[in-house]
Amino acid sequence: MMVEPMNWISEVVRPKIKTLFKRETPENLWVKCPDTGQMVFHKEVESNHWVIPGSEHHLKMSAQARLKMMFDEGTWIDVPLPEVAADPLKFRDEKRYVDRLKDARAKTGMPDAFKIGFGRVGGLPMTLAAQDFAFMAGSLGMAAGEAFVRGAETALDKRTPYILFSASGGARMQEGILSLMQMPRTTVAIRRLRAAKLPYIVVLTNPTTGGVTASYAMLGDVHLAEPGALICFAGPRVIEQTIREKLPDGFQRSEYLFAHGMIDQVVHRHALKETIARLCGLLMKQDAPTSPRTAPAADPA
Repeated sequence: MMVEPMNWISEVVRPKIKTLFKRETPENLWVKCPDTGQMVFHKEVESNHWVIPGSEHHLKMSAQARLKMMFDEGTWIDVPLPEVAADPLKFRDEKRYVDRLKDARAKTGMPDAFKIGFGRVGGLPMTLAAQDFAFMAGSLGMAAGEAFVRGAETALDKRTPYILFSASGGARMQEGILSLMQMPRTTVAIRRLRAAKLPYIVVLTNPTTGGVTASYAMLGDVHLAEPGALICFAGPRVIEQTIREKLPDGFQRSEYLFAHGMIDQVVHRHALKETIARLCGLLMKQDAPTSPRTAPAADPA
């Protein structure tokens, strides 16, 4: 049996040279702009509060990053959230609901879709609630409903404005009627804020849809929205398939809703902190301190 001679140049030397000079490139080094296709360094986008430089496209933002951007010096006190039954209906589709929850918690590091913080914004004490779309599309379930109500209770207890950053695909189907019951519960919490004459300001981010739009996301004293945010109950694709007509360009985007009187103002992400601080100062008849305190006002517990 004849053995073919090994070609040392092509089979030994070249692979070693390739291995020597091979550089591992992280997968998340670049971010592609959905509008223009522009490739931007991940760190540059992150430092710009997840807004693409140049095109100004607003990417989705985690709840943690949202609170860090808003609170003075990026510091706040986390409001402890109540625990709820993990899987009351023992729901299963392609996957068990408990497994979906486990994956979402591992991915985001959050117990559910809401994060509530208490601190100072522009020197004024405020309670902020942020939904994280990365947690099962920011869907509204029992835990999210309890979190929203706890945020409202914190605002009532501390006599602060309540600011919501919405980002959701709607009600959580895995919890059925228990999810839909959160819509009236959150509405009651908002009525308590109104009775106490405390401002409730909603910032609609991309996307805000379904049962969230049909409840607490559209009950604010003031409605702000980020540029290009999809805000609707049923999405454009569903509507087009139902009425069999082509919808106008930009239909159900924040600019379209502003032009038709559905929201009060479209605000760039970089201007949100200043805008909310000014609004809350006017509504609460308070002036922001000349040198804002860097520490939160008090422990909500």
